[in-house]
Amino acid sequence: MASVTMKELLEAGVHFGHQVRRWNPKMKDYIFGERNGINIIDLQKTQRMFRDAIGYVTNLMGEDRGRNLLFVGTKRQAQDAIREEATRANQFYINQRWLGGLLTNFQTVQKSIKRMRDLESMQTDGRYEMLTKKERIKLDRERETLEKNLSGIKNMTRLPDAIFIIDVRKEEIAVQEANRLGIPVIAVVDTNCSPDGVDYVIPGNDDALRAVRLFASRIADAVIEGQQMQSKGADEEATETASVPATTPTETAQPAAPAEATAVTPEIQMSSPGNQGFGKTGQQPDSVGEHTQAGFGAPVAGATGGGEAQMPGSTSPEQSKDAETVGVAS
Repeated sequence: MASVTMKELLEAGVHFGHQVRRWNPKMKDYIFGERNGINIIDLQKTQRMFRDAIGYVTNLMGEDRGRNLLFVGTKRQAQDAIREEATRANQFYINQRWLGGLLTNFQTVQKSIKRMRDLESMQTDGRYEMLTKKERIKLDRERETLEKNLSGIKNMTRLPDAIFIIDVRKEEIAVQEANRLGIPVIAVVDTNCSPDGVDYVIPGNDDALRAVRLFASRIADAVIEGQQMQSKGADEEATETASVPATTPTETAQPAAPAEATAVTPEIQMSSPGNQGFGKTGQQPDSVGEHTQAGFGAPVAGATGGGEAQMPGSTSPEQSKDAETVGVAS
């Protein structure tokens, strides 16, 4: 993950704040001390909070390929860095003037962008040649003004998912519009600014060229890293989907055979000689008399209410008694 070292922060002069008399009391928690009438920013907190902001941007851009981050820095020290780093990360930027309602009235801004595109197409399709010199000069001025303010967002078709700002004091309107729409704000906040309305505060010098370049470049690195993570995840998912074998109906029906073989086993055990009194299916006899007959080896029919069938060669007590009576009489 993109990160920043303490040495880089020191070399860029991130720890230098504004004069003590110009400080904002809300930045008290981020100020280390005072030196020569200038507030010194606590770089340990800056490093930790900057890492949090970088991690958020990386995760945000890694969620979906359509995510976008708007870079905003209209002060002279930030214009070039904002344009170059946003372009490197293939993101949108505002580095000239923040137009009021750029976010809250985005539909009107899109009309201005459409007008700028129409003026550009007029130069290429030959319609400019049909106009008078005065009309061409007027249209050129209009096009230059639109390009100056909107060139960084001419391809932006929807509101950004987050905004990165250099100097929230100068870009106060941008912070207010983002807060109204619920758009997360990541901002470099100096000692003369208020951190209110900023979701990810980065305490630091927002005037030094090297400091501004460092902040913008690390955020751009986080955007690029998040995009690479998203692309890698999509490729791995596609590979896993393609490697899963398709199951055929024959393969699905095969596991049913062992289940049938297992179901037959209890029936075979129930028909063993020790359980003949309960019949083939192991049912209890219907009455006590039947159970008594079953105890003498009666077949299944006797246990289910059938005839009094007996095993071959066996006689009942009544038959034995009759035989003895006949023998005496004779």
